[in-house]
Amino acid sequence: MTRLPAPRSDLGLREGYHSPQLEVEVRLNTNESPYPPPREWLEAVTEQARDMAFNRYPDRSARALREALAQLHGVGPEQIFAANGSNEVLQCLCLAYGGAGRKAAMWEPTYALHSHIAHLTGTEVVQGARKADFTLDLDACQRLMEREQPSLVFVCSPNNPTGTAEAPSTVSALVEASQGLVVVDEAYGQFASWSALELVGDEVPLVVVRTYSKTWSMAGLRLGYMVGPAKVVETMERVALPYHLDGLKQAAGRLALKFFSQMEDRVSQVVAERERVQTALVKMNQKVWPSQANFVLFRPPTSTGRDVWEALVARSVLVRDTSSWPGLEGCLRVTVGTPDENDRFLAALEEVLR
Repeated sequence: MTRLPAPRSDLGLREGYHSPQLEVEVRLNTNESPYPPPREWLEAVTEQARDMAFNRYPDRSARALREALAQLHGVGPEQIFAANGSNEVLQCLCLAYGGAGRKAAMWEPTYALHSHIAHLTGTEVVQGARKADFTLDLDACQRLMEREQPSLVFVCSPNNPTGTAEAPSTVSALVEASQGLVVVDEAYGQFASWSALELVGDEVPLVVVRTYSKTWSMAGLRLGYMVGPAKVVETMERVALPYHLDGLKQAAGRLALKFFSQMEDRVSQVVAERERVQTALVKMNQKVWPSQANFVLFRPPTSTGRDVWEALVARSVLVRDTSSWPGLEGCLRVTVGTPDENDRFLAALEEVLR
């Protein structure tokens, strides 16, 4: 009888990251864009696919995509690294700057994959706690970094799952205090009032991670990128697999940038709906944290959270149940959808609360 080898002992019983999906009419649990990409973009990608040499390997350096992104952000293409979703960017960062004998710092509650990917790459995770309003306590952050000397410092802003964004002065102070590389995860950056992209420079130990999954409506294609010092990008290219970014994805990402005004319109629509949803939740006496993302964290005052989640599912509305997460007891997170989807959610919640 064949005996399979044991996996790495340091993996323990850690489960893969996932967001449970159920058959419902209104799905507001994964922070996707509620709108499909522009039809003109799809036509352009289809035309590109017809002329693509699929029997040939793609451009390993993704030069055309990087040049387009560099022009968008006012940097050089050598300061851009593109990958299969922002999560692969995070993985490459941990492979390049983490690993055995190195540490990654983060402050909970925050994006679960920061610690998950760090663990998978053998990087020790050191964690601090956020303040009651879910912003960072700068003094506590600096003490943790001084004590632990992490090689990676993860800051999610706007933070998932709380929606809170850090002030420019906070991020600048973290960069100044850190002996390692500060990683600002801006998966929801387009919805916020400012971006750490303005702090990026070739001599600054800071990288900003972005994704096409939200405002560009391309979650199904899995494309993300990083803006940072050219030397960091060069190091990332050494740990990425050869030809890891396929040709069609490179073309789709490059062509999407031609529809920047449509993306801006989507951002404006989502932000307006976010404010409407937040206002409605406050009127229902929910505890609501101000969000600068495309979702809202709230806590029903007389509930465990789980029972409200189940009651919403029974009404064919799915939100994210965060009620059992550390620091988020009783909380739920709802993605901002279309006006009709938001109306369905608010009506169902009002009915549940009655």
